[in-house]
Amino acid sequence: MRATNSGGQPRKAMSTCTRGRGAGWSTFMPSSCAPAPAPRVSPSYLGKMRLVEKHLGQFVDERKAKQLEARSLPIEGCAVVAGRTDKGVTALQQVCSFYTWRKDVKSGDIKDAINEAAPDKLKPLHVSEVPREFHPNFSAKWRRYMYIFPLDEDANLILGEAHSSKILENSEHNIKPQSFDVAKVDKILKTLAGKTLSYKMFARDTQASRSVGPPTECFMFHSRAAVAKLHYANEDYKEGMMVMCVELVANRFLRKMVRVLVATAIREAAAGAGDDALLNLMEATDRRATAPPAPPEGLCLIDVGYEDFTKQRCFIVD
Repeated sequence: MRATNSGGQPRKAMSTCTRGRGAGWSTFMPSSCAPAPAPRVSPSYLGKMRLVEKHLGQFVDERKAKQLEARSLPIEGCAVVAGRTDKGVTALQQVCSFYTWRKDVKSGDIKDAINEAAPDKLKPLHVSEVPREFHPNFSAKWRRYMYIFPLDEDANLILGEAHSSKILENSEHNIKPQSFDVAKVDKILKTLAGKTLSYKMFARDTQASRSVGPPTECFMFHSRAAVAKLHYANEDYKEGMMVMCVELVANRFLRKMVRVLVATAIREAAAGAGDDALLNLMEATDRRATAPPAPPEGLCLIDVGYEDFTKQRCFIVD
């Protein structure tokens, strides 16, 4: 998707980085960008990006504003993001951009506007003018995701009773926290690193044109899993919680690919499969050979890179 103004190429683009922020276990705070139909000039997203677009409306140029008014549409900016996230997924380093013909737009004004959008959940880290051809999604060289899965049987401390029940008992997310070995999950995931592979079996809800051939191929820079302890902000819970952290870095990810990869790796580890279990599933012909997606809670878009990837950025290393 490329957001442009009607009637010609826009004069400049402003790029904005936003970070989801919340009290307590902020990794689990929802920052959803789920797609949904809406009477707009171009595709948009609900959730936090919807708020961003609303507050960017004050920077829309006069010509575009008149076009929107003529169609009885709200005067809002149209932002393009680096990566769309499912409902319930957090984005700590989301990147978005929008175009405007106006010459009086300043970075500080944009930063202030986004700060007002949702002070408790959004915080702009950096705002700058970028070249016209910049696209936060297509210009990115890699994305980094972190998935945090609770290993303790009592996950209520960080997820709340409702989320914990869904993750541990729902038939779609039927993963028992004590039924698999994290070291085995790590070995299974490590086999993906350094390879360009077709992940069509690990995608969900993709268009037919993006379900076969090169559009399904991704290069995995880094894929690891490790055990960690998270400490709750409330001093009443001093013990903390044991979790499995899965860190994945690739040039791109297909829809729900991270969640399916994590769920399938856990399933194969629990079943005692070989280290090449995920590689073998690449040749499957039915997506039912892979596991249903793991829950979105706990998944976070950590970073998006526009320069060459280096492993110094990673949390999980040997």
